[in-house]
Amino acid sequence: MPTRAEPAMKFSDLSSVTRLSDTAADSVINRGAEMAALESHLGALEEHFEGLRRASAAPKEFADLRLQMARTLVGLERGAEAWGPARESLDVFVAAEDWESAADACDVLFQCGQPGSLAALGQGIWLAVTYPMDPDLTVELLTHVVDETPDDADGAAVAATTALFIADLRAEGNQRDNLMFFSTQILGNVARRHSGVQTQAEFDAWMDRLELREPDKFLVRLRNVVDVLVQDDWWFDRDALHARLPPN
Repeated sequence: MPTRAEPAMKFSDLSSVTRLSDTAADSVINRGAEMAALESHLGALEEHFEGLRRASAAPKEFADLRLQMARTLVGLERGAEAWGPARESLDVFVAAEDWESAADACDVLFQCGQPGSLAALGQGIWLAVTYPMDPDLTVELLTHVVDETPDDADGAAVAATTALFIADLRAEGNQRDNLMFFSTQILGNVARRHSGVQTQAEFDAWMDRLELREPDKFLVRLRNVVDVLVQDDWWFDRDALHARLPPN
């Protein structure tokens, strides 16, 4: 059976294909170079780790290095291998009451993409909101909730509002300006996907309807989000840590 002849391709079409091919090739080359650099960095970290072992270094030094190794393994898309060292590091940081490093370890554990990763995210958020630390890390953890939450769920709105609140409360100078802008954009995107919000009036009404203006209300709801993420898989005694907090 005769087939219909394909239309002749124009030179401009060939140029377009060439550009696309070049872009794809550049992407592959760049990714290959990035992976090679990460492999080299991992090798250097492993050598350093052996040096610490021979020197009988303190647990905190080992934990810092293990977390660096875990983060590098995540970059190499080897999340299953990264889980063990990151999890060990978390326990050391909690024992040392290094809450920022503990929250950072939870962030890496979330990025490992393992069965316990959502529990790690919830515990990282609890630490990052409960204890004063780099607001960039707190906002990053809360943004993960936005990415993981269905469009019609309120959890993303609560997380985005908390991120904006933390940026306003804890950040200063250029960091505050950058985080406030970023968090405001995230909250606006959440409002659009959650309820189709397009105007300032609609946004104000949406904020009122979801009770996102009062910290006493949205922070209580954030605890519910954390409980959903963690379930019963807490790796530290949250109640004991909370009891030791100074009174507000």
